[in-house]
Amino acid sequence: MNRRELMASASACAAATVLPAAAMAQAASAGAADTPVLSTVSLTVNGTARELELDLRTTLLDALREHLDLTGTKKGCDHGQCGACTVMVNGRRINSCLTLAVLHQGDEVTTIEGLGTPDDLHPMQDAFVRHDGYQCGYCTPGQIVSAVAVLDEVKAGIPSHVTADLATAPEASNVELRERMSGNICRCGAYSNIAEAMAEVAGRPA
Repeated sequence: MNRRELMASASACAAATVLPAAAMAQAASAGAADTPVLSTVSLTVNGTARELELDLRTTLLDALREHLDLTGTKKGCDHGQCGACTVMVNGRRINSCLTLAVLHQGDEVTTIEGLGTPDDLHPMQDAFVRHDGYQCGYCTPGQIVSAVAVLDEVKAGIPSHVTADLATAPEASNVELRERMSGNICRCGAYSNIAEAMAEVAGRPA
């Protein structure tokens, strides 16, 4: 079993514990594996309550892109390896391609569209522009969402693998920021500029 199959199996098991009984009964009676089984999912997306009728197999990424037209969140590898699909759920960053939408009933989801607008940029978006924290731009939405969440993690005192002293609150050092952003791949190689943008928002020299 490969990683993708393992994640799909784990998600299906988790979904079975939270799905409405009616949806489970429909799934049982549907028979064929390719027969769509629908369920109503209520989410708060970028501050707006949304209700969707979704196939139980719909990922959160596809729900956002295909059903809500929030295409800022990108489908990169679709295997949870590149970070292009990063969004925040209840304030924590996740790879939206690796989770089913039905698992997020009642959750608050923030995408790149919820951080700022062209006329009112989020400080991280503004810093990315000024530090050239992108080249082709495909990974940029996930990079920015992840960068915002990373600084929140540091402020909350959540340690990383490179935090030297678990008894002391971590700082937004270069090594901390780079470690925490390691799940977001930039194929163009703009990592130094991304680190500079994050350092500026964190309030320290790069």
